[in-house]
Amino acid sequence: MVLITPHRVAMRGTEYKPARCVALLGEVGQGVRCTLYEQRASPCREFEASWANGEPEPRCDDARRAHGLPPLTPTVQPSVAPERVA
Repeated sequence: MVLITPHRVAMRGTEYKPARCVALLGEVGQGVRCTLYEQRASPCREFEASWANGEPEPRCDDARRAHGLPPLTPTVQPSVAPERVA
């Protein structure tokens, strides 16, 4: 971990440009996951994906844009309950 302030840390690798956390497994744009999700640093805990809570997250959109990816879109909810769809 890298000390940001006396009370905040970040994962090693995120202090460089381009940022690449050492705990990130996979290829951005293809499929990635955090290998230590339960022990992730405070900035990661405070960072939500867009629409995870029903709202866009500009920092998520900015991070995706920096990697050439489009922003996430809200999940489409069916207007009919699944058990009623033929």
